Amino acid sequence: MQARPYPCLGDKNNLVEGVNNRILLLSGREVGALLEGQELEIMHIVRLAYEAHARHETALPYSTFLRFPADEKNRVIALPAYLGDSFNVVGIKWISSFPNNIQQHMNRASAVIILNSPQTGRPEAIIEGSIISAKRTGASAALAAQQVHDLRGETRFGLVGTGPINFEVLRFLLAARPELTNCVVFDLDATRARQFAQKCEAEFRTLTVELALKLEDVLRSCSLVSIATNASQPHIEDLSACPPGSTILHLSLRDLKPETILGCDNILDDIDHVCRAQTSVHLAEQLVGERDFLRCTLGDILSGVAPPRRDADGVAVFSPFGLGILDLAVASLVCELARSQNVGTVIESFLPDAWA
Repeated sequence: MQARPYPCLGDKNNLVEGVNNRILLLSGREVGALLEGQELEIMHIVRLAYEAHARHETALPYSTFLRFPADEKNRVIALPAYLGDSFNVVGIKWISSFPNNIQQHMNRASAVIILNSPQTGRPEAIIEGSIISAKRTGASAALAAQQVHDLRGETRFGLVGTGPINFEVLRFLLAARPELTNCVVFDLDATRARQFAQKCEAEFRTLTVELALKLEDVLRSCSLVSIATNASQPHIEDLSACPPGSTILHLSLRDLKPETILGCDNILDDIDHVCRAQTSVHLAEQLVGERDFLRCTLGDILSGVAPPRRDADGVAVFSPFGLGILDLAVASLVCELARSQNVGTVIESFLPDAWA
């Protein structure tokens, strides 16, 4: 299926027409409202972005990590990208992660996405990016689960970590796999886990949520598990409790010990990107000095280049670094929806007049 183009704002027939000095602003509330109920469409365009990347129709520099002296927790990351195919969009996501925000009743992550014209390079839209970032991550995880995992009639899945990322994973899994009706949840913070369970049951009325006392209880009772934590060092060294044919969506990238990674069927979004920044995969590469333990990318599976699994009874691990092209794909959808619904604030004369 070919992508419906989501053209940039400066293109013909869009919200902001022609060469001008305007820029569109979209707030978090506007982005959230525009994307409400769009789970299957978001999964579709995320798939198209992965397939375009597999065909080398993207430009994707390494993410840049801004860290601070004597501060290992906090960081801000820049993800520039170009997504070709019928999207033809260029831009950047600038996203911060400050874990202590949670104690101050603020979100850990905050972000902004800037879209530029691929014809002139001029910025055309400034969009709140944390909602887009969470939803593209949830869509990516659900797409991987849809492609790689065989539930074999099971209705239960597990979540390790109870933040907004796993909440979106839950939302997209339920949209992609309606047969899922039971969720087992674990978090080191029991109070946070209970609040998460209450929020899930209030949002998804047909879902039953069970709180696990230990992480191992989730691994033992669920063949499909999403891990999205704030872990900065690997801490899971044993997956022997996992049922045969299990799939781990390793979204936080630093939970599994490198020795554990080496024993799994490893699927990634981009091998070069994941083998950086001391991820579990990067540590495994350093441990053995090669990358032969990395089987393929999700784009390879979607394109039919690689089979969904190496071993039907082994443990498959999906480790996505989180590619900026996915943010651009969803941001383009947001702009198209904003155009069609006349949503957003247009600032006149944002850019200076031409010097010449």
